[in-house]
Amino acid sequence: MKTGIIDYGGGNLRSVANALRSLGQDPVIIASPDEVADSTHLLLPGQGEFGDTMRRLDERGLTPLLTNWIAQDRPYFGICVGYQILFDGSEEAPETPGLGILPGTVRRFRDEPGLKIPHMGWNAATSTRGETRVWHGLGDDPYFYYIHSYFPEPATSETIVAKTTYGTQTFAGAVERGNLFACQFHPEKSQDAGLRLIRNFLGL
Repeated sequence: MKTGIIDYGGGNLRSVANALRSLGQDPVIIASPDEVADSTHLLLPGQGEFGDTMRRLDERGLTPLLTNWIAQDRPYFGICVGYQILFDGSEEAPETPGLGILPGTVRRFRDEPGLKIPHMGWNAATSTRGETRVWHGLGDDPYFYYIHSYFPEPATSETIVAKTTYGTQTFAGAVERGNLFACQFHPEKSQDAGLRLIRNFLGL
């Protein structure tokens, strides 16, 4: 096994790398397609704005790498914006298409009295499909750390493995399809539950 972290110039690489090292991995940083080499698992720790992330991926030639990798059902773990870019597009950057790997649109939280945006802090992610390969041993309502103003709204529910409620709004907290797993929360900041999730993804 060899884990690779996609570096598009805007993600939080250090925390994810440290989490992987705590699990006995020695991750490589991938900033261009020719650096993938013999990587077996890819993680994309997204951070920032949807349109800017897609632009940076395009500039580094990483967009076709990701679409081909996922089309071959090779292990991919998307975090935060690394989750959002899997969809068709986002209200954050309506002019910029996403990867279109999963049908759906990324939405902004609706304003509600007393609701702070961005959604920041610990929140439960409620399992919707029981134990899957990655969502194994976590229980029904594990807590994870979130920081975001936008969330994916999948066109179908078949890939959703966990839902999260903030205010009166419930969204897809995580999806899983084959060897693809992606989540809106930050497992690298979520202590034991987050490490368990990454460990499951790696098959350790």
